[in-house]
Amino acid sequence: MDWIISFFLILATIGTIVSILMLIRYRPIRGRHSVSLRHFALLVLVYITVMLSFSILYLGLELMGIQVLKEGNACVGGTVSHLIEDIVYFSAVTLLSVGYGDLVPVGIGRFISIVEALFGYLLPAAFVITSVIQVTKKE
Repeated sequence: MDWIISFFLILATIGTIVSILMLIRYRPIRGRHSVSLRHFALLVLVYITVMLSFSILYLGLELMGIQVLKEGNACVGGTVSHLIEDIVYFSAVTLLSVGYGDLVPVGIGRFISIVEALFGYLLPAAFVITSVIQVTKKE
């Protein structure tokens, strides 16, 4: 069971890195608009990939017995489907910088959520930078 979790964690990490590199290197279609719909769709796909990658990381740690989230004063848990629902929800809320506070990271989960929030802040900046670079190269 541990090697399966490790495999998915490694796969999620590789997927996240490749998605970010694709976002930075992707060039929009030449046309009337400086930012293409494909470029925006790629940004959305990168967000989804990062969110699911961090969700898999949180889930792997929880399944290994390392608590990373609390819901109120209780541990996150119950059925596996409820755990997955809570973890994906927490990951989305953290990545998009909403942070409602109903799920709280604990232990190593605090550091991981800081890194995830940093990704959430940097992705739009990378999108804008690549768009500005493309517009500058066109002129």
